[in-house]
Amino acid sequence: MTQNIYDDPEFYEGYSRLQRSVEGLAGAPEWPALRALLPDLRGLNVVDLGCGYGWFCRWAREQGAARLLGLDVSEKMLARARAATSDAGVAYARADMEKLELPEASFDVAYSSLALHYIEDLAGFFATVHRALIPNGRLVFSIEHPIYMAPTHPRWLVGAEGHETWPLDAYLVEGPRTTDWLAKGVVKQHRTIGTTLNSLIRLGFAISHVEEWGPTDEQIKVKPEWARERERPMFLLVAAGR
Repeated sequence: MTQNIYDDPEFYEGYSRLQRSVEGLAGAPEWPALRALLPDLRGLNVVDLGCGYGWFCRWAREQGAARLLGLDVSEKMLARARAATSDAGVAYARADMEKLELPEASFDVAYSSLALHYIEDLAGFFATVHRALIPNGRLVFSIEHPIYMAPTHPRWLVGAEGHETWPLDAYLVEGPRTTDWLAKGVVKQHRTIGTTLNSLIRLGFAISHVEEWGPTDEQIKVKPEWARERERPMFLLVAAGR
């Protein structure tokens, strides 16, 4: 089962104070770049994989999406998402991403923000998403850049979410990495960019965009402290078509 760290009281309390948790999509520095990868959502059926508080689900409905399904392993996150949503077009359900089940050819868009680096069997997850998308459907996701995983070097920097991060040792050694971020014993699954992209290619996805995200000049003007985030990418953004 996917580690349900978000239901850990210490982790959840810390996470709820992050800028992206308080301000929603507007508080996520990578959101403008991620939003640019999405198609016109009007009339589309969309699944949000790792929906958290439901910020994206509500935004997508505002853009005209016909139906939103938000899935998450955390009961705490889902409870808050449901409390903040009063729209019959948005449904939430608990799901273990390691054992994800989705109806075949039922979604136009699959979206995921900063959730897939917790999944051990990412290839199996992508296979399920591929089956669930209609022909020409689109997958758009962000993950923590693999260079962030479990730092062990004595040089530290503080990332946009407020956690110490840089750099990674043994980049080519894939597998679970444990870090203490907001709570002790947070397990993330480290894999190279090549492994992630090749998993998509082998399933028949057509990759249309790959971005190692960094803040724009405009963002740095507003928040000069983000200039240090240009020393290494924080996030990996990917768009692919079925």
